[in-house]
Amino acid sequence: MRCHYRVAPQRKAAPVTDQADTIDARTAAAWHQDFFAALADMDEYRATDIVLRARDSGLSTQRILLEVIAPAQALVGEEWAAARFTVAREHAATAISDRAIAALSHPTTSGRSIRGRVTVACVDGEWHALPARLVAETLQLRGWQVDFLGAHVPTPHLIAHLHANGPDAVALSCSLATRLPAAHATIAACQAAGVPVLVGGAAFGPDGRYARLLGADAWAPDADSAVARLEDPEAMTPTYRDPGDPLSALPHLADQEYTLLRRSRRQLVEQTMTGLQKRVPAMSAYTEAQREHTREDIGHIVDFLIAAVYIDRAQVLADFLEWTSGILQARNVPARTLLSALDVIATQLHDFPRALATIDTGRSAVTRATRPAHSRTTEDRV
Repeated sequence: MRCHYRVAPQRKAAPVTDQADTIDARTAAAWHQDFFAALADMDEYRATDIVLRARDSGLSTQRILLEVIAPAQALVGEEWAAARFTVAREHAATAISDRAIAALSHPTTSGRSIRGRVTVACVDGEWHALPARLVAETLQLRGWQVDFLGAHVPTPHLIAHLHANGPDAVALSCSLATRLPAAHATIAACQAAGVPVLVGGAAFGPDGRYARLLGADAWAPDADSAVARLEDPEAMTPTYRDPGDPLSALPHLADQEYTLLRRSRRQLVEQTMTGLQKRVPAMSAYTEAQREHTREDIGHIVDFLIAAVYIDRAQVLADFLEWTSGILQARNVPARTLLSALDVIATQLHDFPRALATIDTGRSAVTRATRPAHSRTTEDRV
């Protein structure tokens, strides 16, 4: 069982409206295909040349960001998920996209009014910075002063920055659902400092359902929507919440399942490794590298279980397992090995009813994902 976890990509590009931009949308699509081809070839110079030529042709920088670079990067994620790109190739493509953005981005606000000041940052432990970078660049193009803090910003450092610089809002990015507890703490801390919080990223669910649950002032599905939310004074009215009282928003935490799971995470992973070796005889022949990879995979499952228990939403684990099943099958690894891992984890949690219910939902997701396609289609119709 080996799955190097990455964020499930969003194929559809963010819609952009710009009355001053008269370039036909098919032109942006053509540049997007050229840019993706350069990413696939890991050709930084060609990729940079493409975005600069697109700008010289009359395509606005905002459209290049959101209709050329963003969808091409989404395709990179899809290619990795389908096992057509290696992890190294995916990382190289992401780095090239980041440098292409840098080549485009020299906005100036001299001589024009500033709409306001926004701090853009990724949640502590969140390393997927490109979505946040796209939001930051789009905000700058729309006249905002932006402090882009990048990936993995520890909450105390973010709060110190807010006190020192006094932005009008924080735009917080989180792609991995395992970081939702950290996101919750960061949202509350920012609001306690008197700064409203806009959130975005795959971790908050496709419709932002977890953003509302965790008390964010607003949620945006893409960079263009983020600008619209920040320009809406009603959407960004500061909300004060006590950062030291998560039970006010998540009363189920009183059962302490989350706290106990988090504290026993390492033990849970190691005991699951031991239990799997008894259930899967082939593991006795694993190399040390294979054992470490398996341990990492189990760690991902446990981390998503912990996050699901924190917000009391079993779908967090189910979505991850369904996605992981597809990744494993693309690499010719039996996805049903996930069921064995879930069974071993469950045997250790007999005193954790919410965790066990979450695991049951996860089992169902794996079972659906590993059935033949014609079987799934028939049942879906029923």
